[in-house]
Amino acid sequence: MTHYDIALIGSGSANSFPGPELADRSIVQIDRGVGPDGVFGGTCLNVGCIPTKMLVLTADAAIAPAEAARLGVRARLEGVDWPAIRDRIFADRIDPISRGGLAYRAEHEDNANLTLLRGTARFTGPGAMEVELADGTFEQITADTFVLGAGSRPAIPGIDGLAEATPLTSDTIMRVDELPASLAILGSGVIAVELAHVLSALGVDVTVIARSALLLRREDADIAAAATARLAERCRVVTGFTTAAVRRTADGVRITGTRDGREETIETQEILVATGRRPNSDLLDAAAGGIGLEDDGRVRVDPYQRVLDPAGRVIEGHWAFGDLSSPHQLKHVANHEQRIVRHNVLHPSDLRRSDTMPVPRGIFGAPQIAAVGLTEAEAREHAAREGREIRVARQDYAGIAYGWALEDTTSFAKLIADAETGELLGCHIIGPEATVLIQPLVQAMSLGQSARDIARTQYWIHPALPELVENALLQLTD
Repeated sequence: MTHYDIALIGSGSANSFPGPELADRSIVQIDRGVGPDGVFGGTCLNVGCIPTKMLVLTADAAIAPAEAARLGVRARLEGVDWPAIRDRIFADRIDPISRGGLAYRAEHEDNANLTLLRGTARFTGPGAMEVELADGTFEQITADTFVLGAGSRPAIPGIDGLAEATPLTSDTIMRVDELPASLAILGSGVIAVELAHVLSALGVDVTVIARSALLLRREDADIAAAATARLAERCRVVTGFTTAAVRRTADGVRITGTRDGREETIETQEILVATGRRPNSDLLDAAAGGIGLEDDGRVRVDPYQRVLDPAGRVIEGHWAFGDLSSPHQLKHVANHEQRIVRHNVLHPSDLRRSDTMPVPRGIFGAPQIAAVGLTEAEAREHAAREGREIRVARQDYAGIAYGWALEDTTSFAKLIADAETGELLGCHIIGPEATVLIQPLVQAMSLGQSARDIARTQYWIHPALPELVENALLQLTD
């Protein structure tokens, strides 16, 4: 049994936790890695945000010739080189960063106070862990402080035959040697929509299978409806489908289920499961450590990121952040929560909260989607409870000069504000550069600015895309 001052679990956002301010404390960093090969550096770097966005850029280039036709430009896509695309992302960029990060933690003199263990950590009791190392041996550790950033992994639903069909996931699809001719994507959320855009752009015949009536059902209803319609122009989108069984056959994969009360069968060469991610609390055996869990398996934390027991009491010296504990499976949230944990560990008499800012999100499909705050339905429910009223503004890209240049007739911004104060309650954009256009609205909500404050106290460059935001704000100030 080896005792440490701090046990740090994970190598994603957790990898930013060690530093000079903690040089006087002994730290053990335990990392099982992500993906089939257990690579170092966390989800975002290796199997999430970064490689997928590099693929999205490639997909955007692949569909550009077809998109140019409406502008009078005749262009043609002659083909895509999948091994070159894959290797540019991983062999040339991602993998060297991962290997470099691992070497730095394991060998650099900056980490003289840190012991790196590659393996799976699990609690054996309060304040005690067992680590199963890659070679099959075990180490027993105790610590004064536990910092849990163990992340999440793809969830595989308990559908008859699905696991036995060895489906692809977001952890594996990006490194395949060859793209399939056809692929069914099981799921309707962010990962499903982004990968549907990427794979269809690269020539795969994609079928998206959704149990719900719309894709992205957690987004504002108008945004979800528009996104579903736009993706259906490029892929087969099957909504309202309840999957009953999956079987791998000699020719590929057979998916059976029901839709509108009738049995249906979908056959493709491969299947990709994108039904969400599950927190790794089960791998940690969090319950054995006396840790409370939410209904979806997330580690329970308070606004200071302190871990709670099943009764909701703070467990001293235990902290968690990121996908393991947050309802927002977003890298920028994990980074922020990690900084909060680090401050609170270093300054226990000056604790900071992590829940003081609105959380924006982006979906990098075609088109992009960005949102922050409440949907219209949520805002109306909130207003009804508080005895208030809301105002809703919708501004089409087609109504601004740069939108005319883009020949964009379907994209729009939707803003929701308190009718009396002008406080922004929710902002939603679907269209080109949505993830950029939303940022001034995120800033306004974070700083408490009203719609009038933002619209009337600055110049908006004409005829740039931000006029979309300006015009939507002006609708709320009339």
